[in-house]
Amino acid sequence: MEYEIRGGSFPLVVCKLQKGEIMKNETGAMAYMTSGMTMETNTGGGLLKGLGRALSGDTIFLNFFTAEEDNQEIGFAARTPGKIMPIRLDGTNTIIGQKNAFLAAEEGVDLDIYFKKSLGAGIFGGEGFILQKFTGNGMVFLEIDGEVIEYNLQPGEKLLLDPGHIAAMEESVGFDIERVKGAKNILFGEGLFFSKLTGPGKVWIQTMPLSKLAEAIIPYLPKSNE
Repeated sequence: MEYEIRGGSFPLVVCKLQKGEIMKNETGAMAYMTSGMTMETNTGGGLLKGLGRALSGDTIFLNFFTAEEDNQEIGFAARTPGKIMPIRLDGTNTIIGQKNAFLAAEEGVDLDIYFKKSLGAGIFGGEGFILQKFTGNGMVFLEIDGEVIEYNLQPGEKLLLDPGHIAAMEESVGFDIERVKGAKNILFGEGLFFSKLTGPGKVWIQTMPLSKLAEAIIPYLPKSNE
């Protein structure tokens, strides 16, 4: 499978497949495909697995696209302004992504729900508690809100983030929630809690979470006359 990402701030990944190659995606992300492709929709591993994906923000069903001839194309479009981030999995690396991160992947990539067991993260993590886990072999394409910044954490190095700005991280990165200190910081600062990431491992930070984009737009929406 070959791919090319096009479209700037409203990106689309175009995958070129040879006969027998398969791509899968969540329903609704396919923008176009050539006539030599066929589609089948199922839960991708049973109802329980589909329900697990639904808890992490995706759909119960996945679409599977198979090339019946050589040199077929299929395009998957992001749902919001931002980036499409390609990651290659080789059977030894695991990526943890934000809710709704999954866009499309090769057949050999496994998508599952990822629960953070920490009590603090579970109660206060918000966007950072229920995540997505990507394993297996092949390319996976993730949706990133806004721009993406890559950060390499050294062993023991810590990084504090607003939970919504975590796009993805390697499984080796530790994840927990840290309470903001100081009454004024809580009342007038960035909120009650930070996500605390601890190295080693790579972290991808997104600059404009969809929730913050929605907050920025709300004041400009027409007011009800009621």
